[in-house]
Amino acid sequence: MAWTAPAVERGDFPTSGGERASLEEYLDFHRATLMLKCGGLTGEQLASRPLPTTGLTLLGLVRHLAENERWWFRRRFDKQDTLGDLYCSEEHPDGDFDLGTAAGAQEDFAVYAREVELARQTTRDRSLDEEFPGRDGTLTLRWAYLHMIEEYARHNGHADLLREAIDGSTGE
Repeated sequence: MAWTAPAVERGDFPTSGGERASLEEYLDFHRATLMLKCGGLTGEQLASRPLPTTGLTLLGLVRHLAENERWWFRRRFDKQDTLGDLYCSEEHPDGDFDLGTAAGAQEDFAVYAREVELARQTTRDRSLDEEFPGRDGTLTLRWAYLHMIEEYARHNGHADLLREAIDGSTGE
């Protein structure tokens, strides 16, 4: 029997709360949205390239966002410099998007879940004003949350189109 991405209950869109709670809830909402778009699909469907104008796949998006969770929260913010990339290399700079396979989908979803949990652990009880070096200056944990919300929102738009092309499913 082929592995199928689990169905996800996303919950309601965040509507209130303090700054920290709002940032965490918005990011979690977008994380859950990505998983919602993948729920019920097989590894083959997740790895498929259903749109002729792009090589994007839902699996590639999951792998890319796992890479981003690691990059921004652990490698950059927490300065875990010894952590390498999950899927990308000099030889395959877009390995997160390009090298995902149906056979590896279940493991890729486990890696994604692990990276999300490690990001949560890394940021727990840390100040939103805590700084880390960026390419063009100093960044804060607040900036990292906002950037990740933007990253997910953009890619969740891609996920909407991919899911509709795979099986006609549309929705939030």
